[in-house]
Amino acid sequence: METETNCIPYNDDSSILCMNGQSRSVKQETDSDGCDIPQYVVEFVDKELGHDIKSLKKLTKLIADLAEDKKRLEEQVIAVSSEVPKKIKNALKNAEDSKASLSLLLEKETDLSEAVSRHLVMAQPWMDELNVWIDQIEETERHLSYLKWISQTEELSDNIQQHLMTSNVSEAANSLMSMAELDIKLQESSCTHLQDFMRATVKFWHKIIIDKLTSDFEDVLNQFHWPVVGPPHSQVSVLSSPLNTAELYNSLELLFSQLLKLQTSYELTTEQKKLPEKYPVPFSPPLILPIQVMLIPLQKRFRYHFSGNRQTNVLNKPEWFLSQILIWIGNNARFLDERIQPILDKALSTVDARLEFSRGLVMLVLEKLAVDIPCLLYDDSLFCHLVDEVLLFEKELHSVHGYPSNYPCSLHMLCEETCFQRWITVEKKFALEKMDSMLSSEAAWISQYKDISDVDEMKAPDCAETFMTLLLVITDRYKSIPSASRKLQFLDLQKELIDDFRIRLTQVMKEETRTPLNSRYCAILNAVNYIAAVLADWADNVFFLQLQQAALEACADRDSVNDLRLGHLASMESSVFDDMINLLERLRQDMLTRQVDHVFRELQDKIKPYKKERWLSLPSQFEQAVMTLSTTACPFLLTLRDRLLLLEQQLCHSLFTSFWQMLTEKIDLLIYQDIILANHFNEGGATQLQFDMTRNLFPLFSPYCKKPENYFKHIKEACILLTLNVGCALLLKDFLQSSAEHGLEDGDIQQPSITAALNEVGIYKLAPQDVEILLNLRTNWPNTGK
Repeated sequence: METETNCIPYNDDSSILCMNGQSRSVKQETDSDGCDIPQYVVEFVDKELGHDIKSLKKLTKLIADLAEDKKRLEEQVIAVSSEVPKKIKNALKNAEDSKASLSLLLEKETDLSEAVSRHLVMAQPWMDELNVWIDQIEETERHLSYLKWISQTEELSDNIQQHLMTSNVSEAANSLMSMAELDIKLQESSCTHLQDFMRATVKFWHKIIIDKLTSDFEDVLNQFHWPVVGPPHSQVSVLSSPLNTAELYNSLELLFSQLLKLQTSYELTTEQKKLPEKYPVPFSPPLILPIQVMLIPLQKRFRYHFSGNRQTNVLNKPEWFLSQILIWIGNNARFLDERIQPILDKALSTVDARLEFSRGLVMLVLEKLAVDIPCLLYDDSLFCHLVDEVLLFEKELHSVHGYPSNYPCSLHMLCEETCFQRWITVEKKFALEKMDSMLSSEAAWISQYKDISDVDEMKAPDCAETFMTLLLVITDRYKSIPSASRKLQFLDLQKELIDDFRIRLTQVMKEETRTPLNSRYCAILNAVNYIAAVLADWADNVFFLQLQQAALEACADRDSVNDLRLGHLASMESSVFDDMINLLERLRQDMLTRQVDHVFRELQDKIKPYKKERWLSLPSQFEQAVMTLSTTACPFLLTLRDRLLLLEQQLCHSLFTSFWQMLTEKIDLLIYQDIILANHFNEGGATQLQFDMTRNLFPLFSPYCKKPENYFKHIKEACILLTLNVGCALLLKDFLQSSAEHGLEDGDIQQPSITAALNEVGIYKLAPQDVEILLNLRTNWPNTGK
């Protein structure tokens, strides 16, 4: 800064030259005088003073400002130079004080550490002795606790003994329940001998008390004539018997409640009987003891009749033991509801007496099936019969007796891997055999309801209805399977059968492609349409929506589906039958197209004479008494009428609607391109064409829609243009020509007005260029001298 202020007044001439834009001369003069002015000084002067000589008046003020800045900066430097040493000095003093304090603390820490070490050395013998005493105390406490457990067990055991000696079984049961609770608490203990002692004691007294209570309970049940194994009317006599006094009911309630108290000790001391692990039966808690006792006579009867070499134990009659179980459940339901359930409710138990009883009997069925299934697995007849009977049994068990779906059931046995694969195989085998027989039947391609129009809307042949009934039966058979993955396997089987049936229909269809209008071809088309429609309806069924959700979860678990497919499934935009429906719709469209093309080829052949009509020389309407159909159009229209009537009878309504709509599109273009655009028309020719179309062609389709002319837009609008009165036609023609001439200049500005002009005369389909072409086909223009 000092250099800048010294250099600026030093060379006034240089400054003047600089302000005149001659900075280069300034630099040269300063260099020659020995004053090296930095470039930033020159730039500063140029910025502040510029190139105007009058700005030199600012020089004095600029020098004064710079001098003031310099003075202020010097004062700041002096102030900082005087303050910094004081702060440094204070900081050093504080650091020295801290160092001294730290040294003092280190000395104290050393002294204290040495004192603690000396104390620990002196106290070590006391600590060793104290540890010995503590270990002895802890061991004594463990022994004392051990003895307390034994004492409690012996005390409870003595109580049980005394109660039994005084025939107070109820209190004995209470004491045993307390002992069982102690046993549960000991399960986390490492005292195995104590655990064994406790468990042995519980088991000993449990057996004694359970034998006593079971014997008494069975005696009371016998007085009730339990169980009811005869006809249902025998229940009434049991419940209304004079022997069933209030005292008897009290005994029943007392013994039932006492047995309930032994449930905990029973679960501790008795190992539950389990089915082989290969059967996917869900876990279920043990049956309550009173129900187990009530089941004993029925279990004996069941095992007597349906095991060993008994005549009632035959593999080909599974309905015998299944129906017997259902009979027992039904016969004893009233007694359980009226006499046993109130006891459970009074004991604040959540158990349902009838369901618990049913679960016990169903377990007998599971044990029986575990023995029988391996014996008949490879006999198709016996295995199918077993599956059928099990399905009927399950249906009645759930629908009539209200057996919950989450309880163990016989279908769990059929879901075992080997058994289930056999089931799938047999289902597929019999389904394919049924498909063979239904397609080879003489009535395969005949509708069962052909004579009933109200019923036969779909006109589905017998084979298609039989096939869908087969699929429906399969659905009913696997609908109650508890496993979602097994249901999905059955769903895959159904899809496979649908695809197989579609292939068979395709093969039969190919044999009929030469005559696509015959009854068999139409029946195949109706069958394809019927199956696709039914599958579309099934896709909205709750059961198949649940399967779709199960498939989504399975795909998510396997991570084997792309994000798009997963999104479609999650949003329910697709269904489980989408692939099959798409294939069937493609086949339906292909068959419809074949029929349309076949009829269209016939019409093309029949319309050839009509194409050769002399449209230029036909008499006008005023020259004819009555307008009549062109003779050359008769073969074409007769053929069209016959084909429409034929297919209306053979195809269902939706298929026939698609057929005639596709056909009208082709006819519209055929007449428009091959007749209208290929000829010129005088007034009589245009009128005749319009009469043929509007009074003869269009009415053929009036039974199928209100305005058939809307399906022949090219023909309809062409007839309008050809029969338009001359004045309007001239105006329209001139307007289109002028619009075309100015179109390039105005761009698309003319387009709305052209569209409005065409709409005014009834033209909506044809483009302006096509309208000009059609107007040029007219020959009845007036002679304008052009």
